[in-house]
Amino acid sequence: MHSLNFLFNKMNGTAKKLNIELPNFKQVIKLPPVDLEKLRYGTDLIKRGFAKMQKGGVIMDVTNAEQAAIAEEAGAVAVMALHKVPADIREAGGVARMADPVKIQEIIEAVTIPVMAKCRIGHVAEARALESLGVDMIDESEVLTPADVFFHIDKKKFVVPFVCGARSLGEACRRIFEGAAMIRTKGEAGTGNVVEAVKHIRLINRAIKELQNMDEPDIVNVAEKYATAYRRLIDSIREEQGIDRFSKDDIVFEEYSFIEITDEIYKILLEIRDMQRLPVVNFAAGGVATPADAAFMMQLGMDGVFVGSGIFKSSNPPEYAKAIVEAVQHYDDPSVVAEVSKGLGEAMKGLDVFKLEESERMETRGV
Repeated sequence: MHSLNFLFNKMNGTAKKLNIELPNFKQVIKLPPVDLEKLRYGTDLIKRGFAKMQKGGVIMDVTNAEQAAIAEEAGAVAVMALHKVPADIREAGGVARMADPVKIQEIIEAVTIPVMAKCRIGHVAEARALESLGVDMIDESEVLTPADVFFHIDKKKFVVPFVCGARSLGEACRRIFEGAAMIRTKGEAGTGNVVEAVKHIRLINRAIKELQNMDEPDIVNVAEKYATAYRRLIDSIREEQGIDRFSKDDIVFEEYSFIEITDEIYKILLEIRDMQRLPVVNFAAGGVATPADAAFMMQLGMDGVFVGSGIFKSSNPPEYAKAIVEAVQHYDDPSVVAEVSKGLGEAMKGLDVFKLEESERMETRGV
């Protein structure tokens, strides 16, 4: 508002000097009232706005400052800090936790683009620590070992925005209800195989299309079905106690009752039906290893792409990074995708996801 008033006054002053009569721009340009409360740091509007700034770009997993510099040089819109790339996490086994804060700070200092970092599903203390470090976004990630089998973090209680994975529209709605500002497909991280990411994209896109044919009572039923995941803890306890009773007014997650969650998810579903897309930015992730993989994700309607192991487990990380960025930017031009794919060297060694044991799958983590 201050800058516009300055502009109006400047224009009027110049016009008087030239003896030109200008219209009253303050009346011609109708400025909508501004709700300053919505512009506070940490509100949904600001969190989702930050996520939208990443649209059309590539976010790359990095483990140190040197890799972060390569990512920025290649044109990444942001980097994701973690202690090992997903392929190495998969190979190492054991418990995967958030990265060393020293490494995260080194990455923050090394680049000018946003720095994100991963925490374990449900691990509030890890998320608070990352927030205190000043990361730009937190990924509550199934790539790390889950800390809570019942619940994800209540992300509304944080100032920093979150991104979360989803395999289905139900998972996406639950994460958005909890406060996620960005959704990404889960795929099957660390495999170099996009088949699961493609499956998740198609499942979500088709479920969104199905909403078009539903009236509001049907959508209420869908919302209640999606909200049922929050009953796992209370149902488990009551089953052990031999109590066969449940009220929709029961508190099932943080301070929220089942009916409150259902109502909020219902509102999200109505918004999705009207928009014919998720109300937050939706990136592809999990198995992207080549420029063609990245372009395919964009062709399926994604807003951008996360690349985990695909760059730094390839034979030529700097060139793969640049090529994948180019492929995302020109995903609808096959000649560009072909050109940037030439002479890159070996892509990361991939895995056949259909041969993985259930215990080896990361995508099934979370609720």
